[in-house]
Amino acid sequence: MENGKALVAAWFSGAGSQLLDSAVSTVLTLVVGILLIKAVLRLLRKALEKTRLEKAAYGLILSLTKIGLYLLLGLSLAAGLGIDVTGVVALASVLTLAVSLALQNMLTNVLGGFALLTTHPFHSGDFVDIGDQSGTVTAIDMTYTRLMTPDNKVVCIPNSTVMSATVVNYSAGGIRRAELKISAGYDAPTQKVIDALVLAATVDNALLEPAPFAAVESYGDNAIQYILRFWVKTPEYWDVYFQVNQRVKTVFDEQGIQMTYPHLNVHLDPPEESSGNGT
Repeated sequence: MENGKALVAAWFSGAGSQLLDSAVSTVLTLVVGILLIKAVLRLLRKALEKTRLEKAAYGLILSLTKIGLYLLLGLSLAAGLGIDVTGVVALASVLTLAVSLALQNMLTNVLGGFALLTTHPFHSGDFVDIGDQSGTVTAIDMTYTRLMTPDNKVVCIPNSTVMSATVVNYSAGGIRRAELKISAGYDAPTQKVIDALVLAATVDNALLEPAPFAAVESYGDNAIQYILRFWVKTPEYWDVYFQVNQRVKTVFDEQGIQMTYPHLNVHLDPPEESSGNGT
């Protein structure tokens, strides 16, 4: 009995003491590590909120940073407990490679989304052309970019496709130029037509600076082709475009300018009088 007590006392004074110290050290490392991770994430969040990144971008950065820090903390705890982490790291590397190959397309879209959110060729609310799709950007997720088309359809485009496509951003400059092509007859003086087109473009919400511009573009078989250019604020583009397009006809009617349409003039020559004595 006394020998058993001696062994227990020896264990507590030796291995037991080391185990207790290791447990206390592990708990302290865990608590301090969690507090440090929360502090780092809080500082990183404040720093990212001051940048021009989309919310989805710094959300991804925060998530990846959080995962990485907790993995490091887990490895530190394992090493503190005397666990060989070499095999764990090797296994994690193999699993990461397998998952990467299985989710290759998704990872490509995620990388494309990260590139979009850091380079920001467009932002939410911009009207863009992406390849053969046009619409207003409603969301930039980590895998898809969503557009709302003018006819109220939602188009989801993979971010990898967006990164490889030609992107035209109509909202980046804040204003947008509209262009109309109008034909008028040859009998109307060209300057009169040009002045009428400029007058038609002076509607509400059309910008006066840069000023509306009209000119002769080409001469056709039956009409002269004119071009009218004017500037509007991007959100009001289509309203002003249709308003000016309708007003051109009104101004032309008021000033007696005729719009032409394809037609064919046929000239009939009178029959030649026969000569001779009627034979």
